[in-house]
Amino acid sequence: RDWGIQLGRRFRALKLWFVIRSYGITGLQALIRKHIALAHELAGWIEASPDFELMAPVPFGLVCFRYNPHKTDGDDTDRMNTALLARVNASQRVHLTHTRLGGRYVIRVVVGQRQTERRHVEEVWRLVREAAREGL
Repeated sequence: RDWGIQLGRRFRALKLWFVIRSYGITGLQALIRKHIALAHELAGWIEASPDFELMAPVPFGLVCFRYNPHKTDGDDTDRMNTALLARVNASQRVHLTHTRLGGRYVIRVVVGQRQTERRHVEEVWRLVREAAREGL
């Protein structure tokens, strides 16, 4: 009575099977490569900006960064990034998350939704920069 069809071993793999069946191996590879390329492009924009810093390598679709115009490290920078994240998420255009890396507050962008295009990543970057300007 505690085991439903969704808990059987074969059914746990069914979701992955349908994804592979829908896209094909080469289609799935192309989609993942596209997401990685978009994340690398965003990371490049962040590295090129003097007010932002990339906080971790970007081997896949996850970009961790923070706003740090004064190049300081401490609670003020954490509070500034907390406020920045709140302003970006208040737009309700995108939803970013946060984490702590090495004890520092870091904003996370994940590129991985199947319909994500370059224009979406550009919008994230635009919203982040606008929210940073508003907070000054």
